[in-house]
Amino acid sequence: MDPITAAALAALASSAGGEAGRQAWQGLTALVRRPFRRGTAQDPEGDGTPVVSSGEPEAAALAANPADPLHAQALATALGVRAALDGEFRALLDAWWRAAQAGAGGTVHNSISGGTQSAPVIQARDVSGLTFHLPPDTDR
Repeated sequence: MDPITAAALAALASSAGGEAGRQAWQGLTALVRRPFRRGTAQDPEGDGTPVVSSGEPEAAALAANPADPLHAQALATALGVRAALDGEFRALLDAWWRAAQAGAGGTVHNSISGGTQSAPVIQARDVSGLTFHLPPDTDR
């Protein structure tokens, strides 16, 4: 499984990926809410606290403050530990991560060349359904 970076988690928590990022974040939060399989390190200690975090508190903390790199790193660590201890969770997390990466699309490279542009220029990715109403060109 490719490691899930703290930066990627922070971007998803802040919905930096737009709708795809929001959906990926919802998928992750649903995944961490799944209970540990029986017989894993989730069994409580004497005071009732789990030995290993499910990732749910770390995800909630990151959602509340997506700009905090410590929250992002804490979630990445919790996911990694849980995946190491729970094979079913690891498989589901790997599938989620591949889907999240695919949903993020590729990189975008915008460039303008070829002289002076006589109208507004918009650089973006995956834009559709726009209509521009520009004033008539009176310089000609």
